[in-house]
Amino acid sequence: MKHLEFEHLLPLSLDEAWNFFSSPTNLNLITPPDLDFKILDVLPDKVYQGLMIRYKIKPMFNIPLDWVTEITMVKDREYFIDEQRKGPYRIWHHEHHFKEVDGGVLMTDKLYYDIGLSFIGTIAGKLWVDRQVQKIFTFRRKKLDELFRAEPQSRS
Repeated sequence: MKHLEFEHLLPLSLDEAWNFFSSPTNLNLITPPDLDFKILDVLPDKVYQGLMIRYKIKPMFNIPLDWVTEITMVKDREYFIDEQRKGPYRIWHHEHHFKEVDGGVLMTDKLYYDIGLSFIGTIAGKLWVDRQVQKIFTFRRKKLDELFRAEPQSRS
């Protein structure tokens, strides 16, 4: 199983960070457009334990896949966890942590995943899946910087 951690300091209050990330509809905003990510359900304003979210995603060769995640734990303003219930991974466990620090909020993503398929999965992971996961979190970092660290526009 792979384990990745990504940290990102955001110049937001804890309330602002929590409000943005705990709103499941904002996931569209921070997902690379080439994945053609589509949420299939009308979603609540905030995640809650037990929330099931259905998506369509095209992670490879423009082939649509169904993906279902469940929000398995929520501790208000501290963390929430999503786990895949149906999709391309044998295991997908994603923790979203938020901690108030000097200068804003330290957001930490902890991801554990395994694509399974034994030998074939190992090869696919090395050739493609691991890079795709890194690409998603690289895009997310850039998009969050764009959303929350944008320089003020000068008025002409």
